[in-house]
Order: sequence, then structure tokens, then C-alpha cells
Amino acid sequence: MTAPAPTGNLPVAVTTFVGRRREITEVRRLMSVSRLVTLTGVGGVGKTRLALEAAAQSRRSFPDGVWLVDLAALEDGSQVAQTVANTVGVLDQSTRPPAEKVAELLLRRQALIILDNCEHLLDDCAAFADGLLRAAPGVRVLATSRRPLEITGEHLFTVPPLSMPDPEHAVDAEALGQYDAVSLLAERAAAVHPGFAVTERNHTAVARLCARLDGIPLAIELAVTRLRVLSVKELVDRLEDRFALLTSGSRVALPRQQTLRALIDWSYALCMEQERLLWTRLSVFSGGFDLPAAEGICSGDGLEPASIVDLVDQLVAQSIVIGEHRDAGVRFRLLETIRQYGRERLAESGQEAALRRRHRDFYLARAQRVADGWCGPGQEAALAQLRADHGDLRAALELCMSDPDGPQAALLMTAALRQHWYADGFLPEGRRWVDRALDLPGQPVAERTTALWVAAWVSLLQGDHDIANSRLEECEALAKEVDDRTARAVATSLRGTAALFEGDLPEAIARFEKSVVSLRESGNTHGSLMSMFQLAISLAHAGELERAAATCDQALAISQECGERWVRSYILWVLGFDTWQRGDPAAATEQTREALSIQRGFNDHVGAALMIELLAWLAAAQAEFTRAAHLLGAADSIWRKVGTTIDAFGPHLGAHHARCEQATRRALRDSQYRAAVAGTENLTVAQAIAHALNEEPKAAASSDGEPGMVLTPREREVADLVAQGRSNRAIAESLVLSPRTVDGHVERILAKLGFTARTQIAAWVTEQRARSEHADRYPQG
Repeated sequence: MTAPAPTGNLPVAVTTFVGRRREITEVRRLMSVSRLVTLTGVGGVGKTRLALEAAAQSRRSFPDGVWLVDLAALEDGSQVAQTVANTVGVLDQSTRPPAEKVAELLLRRQALIILDNCEHLLDDCAAFADGLLRAAPGVRVLATSRRPLEITGEHLFTVPPLSMPDPEHAVDAEALGQYDAVSLLAERAAAVHPGFAVTERNHTAVARLCARLDGIPLAIELAVTRLRVLSVKELVDRLEDRFALLTSGSRVALPRQQTLRALIDWSYALCMEQERLLWTRLSVFSGGFDLPAAEGICSGDGLEPASIVDLVDQLVAQSIVIGEHRDAGVRFRLLETIRQYGRERLAESGQEAALRRRHRDFYLARAQRVADGWCGPGQEAALAQLRADHGDLRAALELCMSDPDGPQAALLMTAALRQHWYADGFLPEGRRWVDRALDLPGQPVAERTTALWVAAWVSLLQGDHDIANSRLEECEALAKEVDDRTARAVATSLRGTAALFEGDLPEAIARFEKSVVSLRESGNTHGSLMSMFQLAISLAHAGELERAAATCDQALAISQECGERWVRSYILWVLGFDTWQRGDPAAATEQTREALSIQRGFNDHVGAALMIELLAWLAAAQAEFTRAAHLLGAADSIWRKVGTTIDAFGPHLGAHHARCEQATRRALRDSQYRAAVAGTENLTVAQAIAHALNEEPKAAASSDGEPGMVLTPREREVADLVAQGRSNRAIAESLVLSPRTVDGHVERILAKLGFTARTQIAAWVTEQRARSEHADRYPQG
């Protein structure tokens, strides 16, 4: 048999290919080390387009042709081999199996076969690919499928959605241009609506649109057609019913790719019955979920608990569910489009209400386990679990608030989540939830009593003393009515907290001494530790340093014995404060650093801010004024996030803050002080802790030295222009560079200085200029 040498049949693209540089690089790398690469991913994510682009860029590696075999319209799997034979130009008219003919044609050739859309013919595609690869050693196969072929030698690449911005942090229109989803939307929108551009007026809506569409290219393409009659904001507002809205696809596309609903319908139809059932039930989750949650909520009524792990695995393989490996284990999630489709199916089944109640009960039980087992090992992991579950905790709380059976669940859950509220960075939100729960009518006394002291504690942390005292008065009255000794003891402790925050040290000390005994007698170790650390700081403020240190030592021994760490960090903070008052700022610094290092495992905004504040005071006490200013800026950034100030924690701490700030301002020039504070005022809590512990990149630590020791001359030139407020594009024009080169310079500057924002670069440049001017005016020697 002879045949003309194949040259390939890759189609000519009619639209430009946007983004995906990393993905193309990775696919090409996989093709260089594996003879079978399968691109998987949710429908509409762009598997075919990525395969075509990667193949086009790899043509030189396949001198005998790159062949696209589109299997989408094929319904009979037995025709897969014949379809490939027809595509590559097999001329043999004999009765031999078409797979043999293809293998013979390609036996000594270097070619790439793209098997596109294999998911509905999986067994036949797998058998054909396996046979071809064994028979023709120069051939490679690139497949696209919603699930793997699962044959020997297969390398998988899951095609992710396009990169998209966080709509909550869409800073400016220019910055959005770095995201592939935005670039695709802008390019396609300009085609249907000439003159369309991402501007400062619409950039927030553009970011929201891309995020709501999950960065799925097909969804973006469908949405863009509506921009002929809707603004971007109007389009976002109408996306609640996305399946009805996104119905105007290409007339020449396959029917299942013409509307978003048809696309997801196709994926749904390809699933087995139990996979479809689990898909619909998983839609009850509002955020990510773990396997125990899926097993606890979605099993039963046709799904055995033991089957959930296999079914989740199958849905991950089909890209219906996305699995994300983290340090604590694997978390799963559904893209919003997939989740909404499943929720519609769930509503049609009549099981939605019952499943939402199971969802609520599961997360209520999880929250109660954390609260009950709080004072012991595993606190960091417990809070990380609640933090990961935050979206579903919100959904469960909403159902609690509307429960026709009464407010008991709402009270239980808001109280059980108390550590999540005040030790995990959700203080303002916790205040809103617990206040809502307490406003519900017809409340059981026991549950209301506990919720009242939780509400009082949250209110105190926000500086709302009047509301806190009102909550405590009612809590004490109800606790007496139902003889709840623990609630009475906690209320006594919180009365001490209120007195401490108001500057009444004798009252605070008396209350804490009483509550320590009562809570210890009731077996509430966590409560007694909380009272002890507050007793210690009250004693330190009152000048009773020996008693303060003894109380800290006793509390540290208890926390060590039970494996508790969160209150331990506060006790070490008090010990650092006490040591400073004794006249040893160096030792106090080490104790405070130890306290703050524990906080790295938590997300406790208040604790981190208090400890960074103390480190600032200690730095000023040791004449390290630039560092003190940096730390004051870092602490202030956290206080703003919490929605409170250090003054809420009593006049004694507020006075120390004021003295430190005044001393630091006197020691530094005004421009130096402002630059130092600005350099840390936009840090996250984790970044602020790292900064306070001197854990920034080494180059950042040298930023107090000569600029040339940190940045190259070109990087310094770019930094100066950033400080002038110029955009990357304007900098590129000024320096006659490409915008991409300037992007790289800015990224390296941020990395070298340990910064996260352009404003920090500007502050750093200002500080360096001030130092240079000072050196010129006052030369040493």
C-alpha cells in the first residue's frame, strides 16, 4: 500500500488565541515526555482550542503531519478507527480492520493525532489509542476528554478556567489586563460592540462578570453576545438566571455548544445515575467541602456512605468536581455554573429543603465539636477547618435564622462559632450573626444565656462597652434563673474585661480573681486561662509586677499541660510586657516574638495586632525608631481590618501606643516616618506577622541600606517612575521598553523588597530619598 505523505489538517483559526501561555508550555512539555497526553476539563473550558494551539506550535516536531480527528458528532464508538483512517488519508480498500490500516500507514512516520471529544466514546477511543501507540512508535496522541482514557502511559493535564481577577480587589482597569479571562472578554466584546474597552468606569463590573462566569471561555463567549443590548453591569445583574440568559452561541457550533444549558446538559447526560445524584446533592455546598462533609450530608436515599469517595473520584475525573490538594488534605469545589445547574436539578427532585437541613445540622455539629474540644491540641487545625468552611457556615447560619422550628439552632451555632469570630479574623461578621440570633423571638433560656456572653465578648473587642454591659446584665439574670454557674463565672470574667478596658484596675483585678476560682471549680480550663491572662495584664498595669509574672508562670504551666496554644500566646505577650516594665526590653522582645510566632498558626487579628504593637514599643525603647514605625504601620493595618483600635483595650495600652508614636515621630523626620508607616500599612495579617518576626526576603531587610544594594540601576529607575504614580504602560513608553518587560521589572522589585503593592514601592523610594538627603546634609566623620 502506498499513500501520499500526510501533511496534516489543522484548521485555520478565525479568532485570535488569548492567553494560556503557561498551559501551552506545560502541554508541550508533557508531549515531549509522553506519547499520550489527555486534556481534561469541564465543558466549555477550552480543551479543544488549547490542544489545537499547542499542536500548531509543535508542528516542527511532527514532519509527517498533525491531524485533528473530531469525534464530537460520532455516536457509534466502533467507527472511531474508521474516522481516524478517513482523516489521515488511508487509501486501503480491503476488509482489514481500519485500526490496522492506520497503524500500517503511520508505522514509520512521526505524526501527532488529536483525538478531540472522546468522553462519550471513551472505551473505543482508549482501545484505539492504545493499539496505535503500540504499533506505530513515531506517533503521539493528544486527546481531549472530560474524563481520562485510563490506559498505560497516559499523562493528564486538567485545563483550568482562564485566570480571572478577584472582584473584591479589582484595583484598576490596567491591572485587569493581566488576566486571560478579561483579555478574552475585551477582545470578543470589541468584535460585537465596536469601541468596547475595559475602563475605570466598568472595570469592577468586568471583574465581577469574569468571576461569575468562572473564567470558562465558552461562557464568556456566550455572554459577550449580550453586550449588544446590555451594559456589563446589567449583564452581571442578570446572571442569576445564567442558563436562560446565555443562549446565543455560534450557529455553526455543535448544538450542545450553542447554549450554556445545552453544554452542561451534555455533561450531565454522560454521568452514571449515581454520579448525577451526587452532583445534584453536592450543589448544596456554598463553598469548598471535604470528603467527610460530602459523606455526612450527601449519603443516604440511594447513595451508600462508602460509595461517596468513589463517586467523588469519578466526578473529579470528569471535571465536574475540582479537587485541590492542601497541607491539611484535599478540598473539593464546584464551579458556580456547575453548582447552579445542580441546584436546579436538586430543586426539581423535591429534596432541596431536606438536604439543606442536613447541611445545617452537619456544620452545626462540626462547630460544636470545635467549641467543646477547644482547650487542647489541634486548635490551629480546628480554626483552619472553620476558615475553609466559612462559606458553608454562612449558608447554615442563614437557614438557622429562618428555621420555623425556632431560634435554638441559631443561638447554638453563633455561640459554638465563638472562636471563629474572635480568634479567626471574623469579628465584625460574628457580631452581626450573634446580634441577629439574639433578636429572634421565642428563645430558649439556656441557649440565649450562652449566646449573650459570646455577644458581650465580641462587643467588648469592638469597643462597644454599653452594648456589652447590657448583654452581661441579661446574661447574669438568666444564668441565675437557670442556675448556669459557668455562664455566671464567664460573665464575671467579662465584667473584669470591661473594667480593664475602661481603666478601672482594682475592679478588673477583683473580678478576674473571682472568676479564675469559679471557672476552675466548674472545670472550664479555657475560661480560667482567659481570666488568668487578663488578671496578669491588669496586675502589670497596676505595677504589681511580681504577681503578674507569677500568674503568667502558673497559666503557662496549665496551658502546657493541656496542650493549649492560643491563650498561651497571650500569656507570653503579657509576660513580655511585664519583663519590659521590669527594665529588660531585649528579653521582653524575645518573649513577645515567641508569642507572635504562635499566632502564625491562627488568623487572630486582635492578638497579632497587640503583639506587633508591643514589639513596636520595645523597638522604640531600644532606639530602633525606623523599625518601630514599620511595626506601628503593620499593627494599624490590622486594626483597620478588625474595625477597632488599640484604645478599645483600655487607656493603659492606648497610652503606651501614643508615647511610642510620639517618640518615633520625634526621632525621625516627618517624611521618614510617613514612608516607614506607608511601607507596611497594606500588609495582610500573615505578612504583618512575618515582617514583625523579620521573616521577609533578605533583600527587604537591606532596604535600610544603599538602594543600589537592593535593586539594579534599571529596577531603581522603574521604581522611581512607580513612585511618580505612572502606570506600567506609561513607564514602558518613557523608558522605551515593552510593557511586558516593565511588568517583569515591577514583579522583581516587589519580590526583592518583600512588598505586595505599588504604594509600598513609592513609600520605599521616598524613604530612600530622605535618607540620602540626610546623609548629604550631615556627613559622618
